[in-house]
Amino acid sequence: MDYKKLYDLALDATKNAYTPYSHFNVGAALLTEEGTVYTGVNIENSSYGGTICAERTAMVKAISEGHRRFKALAVAAVSEGKEHTSSPCGICRQFIFEFGDDIDIIFGSDRDNLEVYKIKDLLPAGFRL
Repeated sequence: MDYKKLYDLALDATKNAYTPYSHFNVGAALLTEEGTVYTGVNIENSSYGGTICAERTAMVKAISEGHRRFKALAVAAVSEGKEHTSSPCGICRQFIFEFGDDIDIIFGSDRDNLEVYKIKDLLPAGFRL
């Protein structure tokens, strides 16, 4: 799948984010090795520790359906009607790394200004037990 199209799916997913506190909507689109795409959004909670990021939402959906091998994950963010660059947070980076260090991470200010990194480059000291 073209990474611009994957980013578009992440951007479209931002519409479903639940962000009553930050109003910073994040969407993610995860491409499995088999070619299936799972989307996710950030979901905030009054108990801030209960908040979950879009990247982990997409991954949890895929993992719960039996997928364990992933090719790429695109992240898009929207606030006040404008797109923003948003890369995965530290917890998400470690969560992604658990399933492979060669997964492409795609993000940018819009579909024409995307950056692509391997998760191992975003989390150079990632670990697995």
